[in-house]
Amino acid sequence: MSTYRIREERLPALFEETAKKRKLYLPTDTAEGVAAFLPYREGMTLTASLNTSRSAKDLFFPQTETLADFKVSGREIAVVDVREECEDFLLFGVRACDVKSFEILDRVFLAEPVDSFYKNRREHGTVVSLACASPVETCFCGTFGIDCADPEGDAAAYRWEGYYYFVPLTEKGEEYLASVESLLEETDDGPVWDAKGEIYRKKERLPLKSLTTEGFGGERTKELFDSEKWESLSEACLGCGTCTYVCPTCQCFDIRDFDTGRQIRRYRCWDSCMVSDFTKMAGGNPRPTQKERFRQRFMHKLVYFPAENEGIFGCVGCGRCLAQCPISMNIVKVMKALKEEKE
Repeated sequence: MSTYRIREERLPALFEETAKKRKLYLPTDTAEGVAAFLPYREGMTLTASLNTSRSAKDLFFPQTETLADFKVSGREIAVVDVREECEDFLLFGVRACDVKSFEILDRVFLAEPVDSFYKNRREHGTVVSLACASPVETCFCGTFGIDCADPEGDAAAYRWEGYYYFVPLTEKGEEYLASVESLLEETDDGPVWDAKGEIYRKKERLPLKSLTTEGFGGERTKELFDSEKWESLSEACLGCGTCTYVCPTCQCFDIRDFDTGRQIRRYRCWDSCMVSDFTKMAGGNPRPTQKERFRQRFMHKLVYFPAENEGIFGCVGCGRCLAQCPISMNIVKVMKALKEEKE
């Protein structure tokens, strides 16, 4: 498979050329001091941060999304289909953990019945991943079999000694690189392997490199569910939902109706299993305590999801929950505590 490269200082020209042909999203620094995937505009540069504050999940599964409109005239109600064909777009600089999260979301939204909104975006989106040149202490993607030095996607990019190297991985990736070939030069893959080797050396120094999924999965469902550790693990949880909103694999949502004054708009928005009114019904909440809600979140990622999806866990080790939980409670601490119990 061919390898291409472009000088780092020519990257803005690559973005300009890309944006002429399709919508482009880049991870960039915002005025609020965080990194986020935003639509490209002239002069935009890549963030130096490893991860954006929220993942690239937003581009396929938006935080809020209109599903339908209803127009009422007397006793007649007309349903307005708001779906429209999505324009082609490209995500540049997606990390290996976030790319893997798309596979998890696919298993939810592309299973029957297929979510047509999500499917539309997936079909029109092209993902150019970026190898993690300097993984940080909160990273543990390797725990779930993800290689931050060898990311998936439609094309993979590597930064090495003043150049960005590109390797097409799918037909979409080949088509994209062909569309900007005038800015690229073909080269050998030696520097790509050099970049990978440097990343592997850095990975060996990460504090969570030894974290494993041993003991988790569907085989210990009842044992893990009945663990006495949930009480102590959950007692400090605020139920704020921060961990779910920054998580690239969480897919829970609520559906609501809003009266605009001219019509009723039905929309969906992200929801969190960690908040007290999640799935609340006329008969009450099926998980009335914070302990039960806390347990549900981690059991789903570590037990229920892999049990139903060929052993694939519902976490990609991006480390966002480690970095942003206000009381420093996260999936790593849960895994360590439950593993200690087994031992």
